[in-house]
Amino acid sequence: MTAQTFKLPDLGEGLTESEVLNWKIKVGEHVALNQIIAEVETAKAVVELPSPFAGFVQVLHATEGETVQVGGALVTFDDAPGGAESQSPGEGQKIAERTPTLVGYGAPAATGSRPTRKSRTAPAARPAPASTPVPAASPAPATKMPAAHKAAGSAVARCTPPVRKLARDHGIDISSLSGSGEDGLVLRRDVEQAIESGGAAAPASSASTASALAAQEGDRHVKITAVRRATAKAMVQSAFTAPHATEFLTVDVTDSMDLVERMRAHRLLKDVKLNITTLAALVVTRLLKTYPALNSTWDEKADEIIEFGSVNLGMAVASDRGLLVPVLKNAQAKTLPVLAAELSEIILQGREGTLSPAQLTGGTFSITNVGVFGVDAGTPILPPGQSGILALGQVKRRPWEYQDQVALRHTMTLALSFDHRVVDGKEASEFLAGVGSVLEDPRMTNIFI
Repeated sequence: MTAQTFKLPDLGEGLTESEVLNWKIKVGEHVALNQIIAEVETAKAVVELPSPFAGFVQVLHATEGETVQVGGALVTFDDAPGGAESQSPGEGQKIAERTPTLVGYGAPAATGSRPTRKSRTAPAARPAPASTPVPAASPAPATKMPAAHKAAGSAVARCTPPVRKLARDHGIDISSLSGSGEDGLVLRRDVEQAIESGGAAAPASSASTASALAAQEGDRHVKITAVRRATAKAMVQSAFTAPHATEFLTVDVTDSMDLVERMRAHRLLKDVKLNITTLAALVVTRLLKTYPALNSTWDEKADEIIEFGSVNLGMAVASDRGLLVPVLKNAQAKTLPVLAAELSEIILQGREGTLSPAQLTGGTFSITNVGVFGVDAGTPILPPGQSGILALGQVKRRPWEYQDQVALRHTMTLALSFDHRVVDGKEASEFLAGVGSVLEDPRMTNIFI
């Protein structure tokens, strides 16, 4: 066969790029059809990529840790063994020159025999200003370029066409950015950071200053993962788009804790992982049908509010890769044992990093349990497109009024954040009070849900 290049496919859900976490193959190795060749991390999940071709690995077009755009070249295969090392110089040059990119073909790769661009500068006899230090050796005259593309005397910033377009659309001078990619390549995250900081590029001296501080004070530079970058972008978008309001309610959940213990001991539920979070999820999914505004979204373009017909419950999960919110579809139709089993499964998958992108999208209302970290309460930020999120605090014994006396009772603080464009304070308060009433007295279930 002729050489074939595998390009990063569209992994779904509108994802435009992925980071290569690790290669499962190496140059010169023979790969079978559908063999897993790499793990890539999208903004939503870690995905294993199977090979669509069988053959010998000729070129790996990305290094581990590099971000690749959808449609960008990943691997070139051929039927000849030996990979890139077995190619003749002409063949290698041809492949390098014709490496496909997202738009057309990229510039030829740099080689030792590559001809240099002819200088368009003024005659060499022109003297340099006295204040400008002259390097001891200059391999080639500097290429003249428009002032708009200069960055402190450096060449035009290197980046892919989509990244250049992103910068142009947001008014970012890409030549002012210091690329974090290989050989100074400006990556999408560099532009996004400039956008978030108001378009101001970091001074050239900041990198050296940070390095000096790290060496002196032991600072640690942690690479921003795709998940954390996506989470940050989503949180900023939500916080500055939807007007958040949060209400708090502390309730006595002693009876609910007793109920959970009794259910755990039941022979039909002995293999089901039941806890107060599961019970709260059941109450929430049933009560949302009475308060549909909290299970809806504000559609700016269509100038309407969409009330969802089903509850797709998001459950916030802390993982090594960052915050994930797997979604349990049609949660309102699931019985308590099924709800408990499926919630336990997606939480486990989230912690292990085995969720698919489809499992992380489509949520209509979310729950986050900050109590597992020993926290009484928090102010949760809405996931983009959702109008409500409930935070559960820790279950804690404290003195509480009970039957006209003070007793030690199990209590929990609930915090409901909502989009005030969609949800009025009355609806939010009634919903939160309803959830609290059922958790205080599970016998109220028939009245509220």
